[in-house]
Amino acid sequence: MPDRDALVFGERRATYAQFEARANQLAHHLARHGVKPGDHVALHAANSMEAAETMFAVCKLRAATININFRSTENELRYVLRDSDAVAVVSQRGLAAEVGAVRDDCPDLKHVLEFGDPSTGYEEALAAESPERDFPERDPNDLFIIYTGGTTGRPKGVMWRQEDIWRVLGGGVDFMTGEPIQDEWEQARSGVDSGLVRLVAAPLIHGAAQWTLFGGLFTGSTIVLMPRFDAHEVWRAITAERVNVIAIVGDAMARPLLEAYREGPPDGGTYDPSSLLAISSTAALMSPSVKREYLETFPNSFLTEAVGSSETGFSGIGAISKDNIEPRGPRVNSSRETIVIDEYNKPITPGSGQVGRLARGGYLPQGYYKDPEKTAALFAEVEGKRYTVPGDFAIPEADGTFLLLGRGNTCINTGGEKVFPEEVEGALKAHPGVYDALVVGVPDERLGWRVGAIVQWREGHEPDAAALDATGREELSGYKMPRSYWWVDQMPRLATGKADYTGARRHTEQNPPSQELARH
Repeated sequence: MPDRDALVFGERRATYAQFEARANQLAHHLARHGVKPGDHVALHAANSMEAAETMFAVCKLRAATININFRSTENELRYVLRDSDAVAVVSQRGLAAEVGAVRDDCPDLKHVLEFGDPSTGYEEALAAESPERDFPERDPNDLFIIYTGGTTGRPKGVMWRQEDIWRVLGGGVDFMTGEPIQDEWEQARSGVDSGLVRLVAAPLIHGAAQWTLFGGLFTGSTIVLMPRFDAHEVWRAITAERVNVIAIVGDAMARPLLEAYREGPPDGGTYDPSSLLAISSTAALMSPSVKREYLETFPNSFLTEAVGSSETGFSGIGAISKDNIEPRGPRVNSSRETIVIDEYNKPITPGSGQVGRLARGGYLPQGYYKDPEKTAALFAEVEGKRYTVPGDFAIPEADGTFLLLGRGNTCINTGGEKVFPEEVEGALKAHPGVYDALVVGVPDERLGWRVGAIVQWREGHEPDAAALDATGREELSGYKMPRSYWWVDQMPRLATGKADYTGARRHTEQNPPSQELARH
C-alpha cells in the first residue's frame, strides 16, 4: 500500500512510501553520527511528522527511543538524558535551547538534531542520505523503552523486548479475543484491502499514543496526528479526514470534546461524527457521567475503555453500554494473562469481593533501566509463574471481568479505611457544575489522612462543597467523601492528560482550603 496516506499532520501528508523513505534517511543520518544497535536516542518534541519519523528510524538502527516530556524543566530534562544514557537527541525548534543548556552535563550525548524550521538543517540532513532500507536485520530481543510519565515520582525507563511489547500493545495478540497472531505479516495483510483512519489525540510521550501509532501503521491505517490537544481542532480533523477511530485519555480529553462538539465550529456550522466507528479511552479515568453523555451523544459509535500500563502493556478492555456503567471504576474483560493477587501473592477467587493487586503474566518487560531495586519490586511469582505487579488494585468478578480501583500509591488511608481517588473523582464529576476534579490525601491529626479534592468548576456555577458532598453520597459511603476542597481555574494534569497527583498534593500543601466541611 505504498500510495496510501500513512500520516496526516495539519496540511502535511505522507504516503507509506514517503514515510518509509524519510525514516530511512533519518536512520542513515543518525548512524553517520555514531548511533549503533543498542544505543538510546532521545526524542524531545510534541507530536509531529518528525517525531513519528524519529521513532521508526531509531528502530531501524536497532536502537531505542527515549521519550522525553516536552514540558520538562531543565532539571527534568537533564535527569532523563543522564539516566537513559542517550547518545543523540532529536529536538523540536523552541526546545533545543533547553538541550543546549544541559548538554555539557550529559557526557554520553554526541549529536543533537533540531527540526521545525528550514533553518534548523533537518531537511538538509535527510536530503543528504539514502532513502534505501539497507540496515542490518533486526532481532526480537532489540529493546523498546518507555519512560513513565512521572505521575507520582521521577520517570523510570521500562525496558521491553520488541517481540514482547508488540504482542501486548502492538496487535501481536488480538485485544478482544486474546489469541496471538502468527506473525507481523498476518497483521499487515489485514489492512491491505482497506485501512481505518485513526486519530491520535494524546502526545507521543505517552506509551498508549506511541502504540496507537505503531499498531495503526502495522495494519495499514492512516494516522492523524494532532500537534497538541485542542478539542475544536480534533473535531475539525474528524470531520475533514473522516476519522474512524479516536484514542483519548479519560475525562481530560473526553469532557472538552463533548463541549466542543455541542458548541460547534467557532466560525459556524456543525461537526460531522458520522465516520466515527469507535471511541477508545485508556490510561485515565472516564467517569460514569461522561460515559452516559457519550453514549447518548454518539449512539452509533462503539465506546470502549482499556486498562494497562507501561509495565504491563494491555491488561483488559471493556465495551461500555448504558447497562454496564460501573460507578466505582472501569469494569473490563481481563486479558488471558491477567489475574488479581492478595498480599501473599496468592490468586484471589473471582466473585469473592476481595480487593487485590492486578498482576499480568505472559509477555513481560525486562524491568526498569538501571534500577534493579525497583525491577525486583515490579515482579512476583504466583504458583510458579512470573507476573508483573505495577501497583493497580482491582476486584476480580465471577463473570471473568475485573473492577479497576486505582493505583496503590495514590490510595488514601483515612482512619484505617482505604479510599481510591479515581472512585471519588467519578462521583464528584457527576455534579453538573464540575468540569474536573482530583482527589488526594491531606494530613489529619485524628485520622492520619483525610480525603481532599481539587475542583475546577464550569463557568457560571457557584462553588458549593455541600452540594458536591450530597452528590457524591448518592454513590459512595460518607467516609470516602472529601472534607477539604480547593477551587482552581486550571486542573494540574500532565501533558499526557493523566492526573498530576504530585502537583495536586503540592497545591494542597501550599494553599489553604477554599472550603471545608465538618465531619459527620
